[in-house]
Amino acid sequence: MKKNESRPSRSGLSRRDLLIGAARSGAAITLSQLLPNEFTAAFAQNTIKGKEKLIVRSLRPEDLETPVSLLNTWITPNDLFYVRHHTYAARVDEQAAKEWKVEIDGEVERPMAITLEELKKLPKASVTVTLECAGNGRAFFDPPIPGIQWEKGAVGTARFSGARLSDVLKKVGVKAAGKYVAINGADKPVGTQPKFIRNLPMAKAMQADTILAYEMNGEPIPALHGYPLRAVAPGWEGAYSVKWLNRIQVIDKEQEGFFVKTAYRYPNKPVAPGAAVPPENMVPLTGLVVKSFINAPLEGASFKPGKVRIAGFAWAGESFITKVEVSKDNGSTWTLAKLGKERERYAWQSFEYEFTITQPGSHLLMARATDDKGNVQPVAPQWNPSGYLWNVIDKVRINVEA
Repeated sequence: MKKNESRPSRSGLSRRDLLIGAARSGAAITLSQLLPNEFTAAFAQNTIKGKEKLIVRSLRPEDLETPVSLLNTWITPNDLFYVRHHTYAARVDEQAAKEWKVEIDGEVERPMAITLEELKKLPKASVTVTLECAGNGRAFFDPPIPGIQWEKGAVGTARFSGARLSDVLKKVGVKAAGKYVAINGADKPVGTQPKFIRNLPMAKAMQADTILAYEMNGEPIPALHGYPLRAVAPGWEGAYSVKWLNRIQVIDKEQEGFFVKTAYRYPNKPVAPGAAVPPENMVPLTGLVVKSFINAPLEGASFKPGKVRIAGFAWAGESFITKVEVSKDNGSTWTLAKLGKERERYAWQSFEYEFTITQPGSHLLMARATDDKGNVQPVAPQWNPSGYLWNVIDKVRINVEA
């Protein structure tokens, strides 16, 4: 069941939510460990500095979701941008940032360590990107899927600036054997967890819009977003944009680590909900799918008969949004919404429309987006065992008063 987004609790999680989320995530934690003392005190209030308005899905590592009601500007402010961490965040002070280096080796002609200051001397590139966690929407799958129970807000749009990864690779000289670029950060694994390493195919790494970013929305990248340096792979799911970047390795085949060979993989054919998928039928998850969400009105809102404005955002990874349609009658009829003036390849597109609803009662408002390849949001999800890429037509139920 959807939570009423218009009235979240202060931390975003009730005691019941916390227990259900832990059970769904398969967390190896007992009830006595989960509820008392510091842990419950932390969930009783927002404790992560600079992110007080976000919903806490996990305190350590930090996983923070943005309430949809706050995702109402084309550029998401840094303090409202969602946070996804697999491992403990690297803590980098100003002095360490001044001495920051990225080691580059592997299938290259000239291995080197390039400093942050040297990166800043390379041509500066900027790209506006909608970053989304692949698991955004996992909470809505049925049967339930283990993992962080994201609803709609593990997504945001920011303007990142930095050096092009292709310029860095040209400096070191990629050998013919180099097929992938493995990217690694200074974050610390949790317990026996493997290192969080991702890899980009060489074609994506060499795209002009793939950058090593040191700025986010015109400021140094905040600590929780990868200060002082992160990769940004626009149009692909967020885990490719590795934070606290300090190692680049050019390799001749896919990296062998857990987060490439096991995690972030998707069935290569449709599967029945709840079905097991053999590893040989799983392929790397790369780009995002066409998707939208409604940020106004909020679930459960009440109106007097008359005008009701529907608005939100739609995006499609590396593709453009060509249209967004909205409905007030359970999808029986659809009307084209007006698209916003901001339009960039990797960024979401705003939409809005004003309905006239005079009949009192409960009404279901819906939105569906279409991209430039003809892909349309589906009426039912493509189930997968990791709960990735939820992109069902978005719905909000409102009440029109008598």
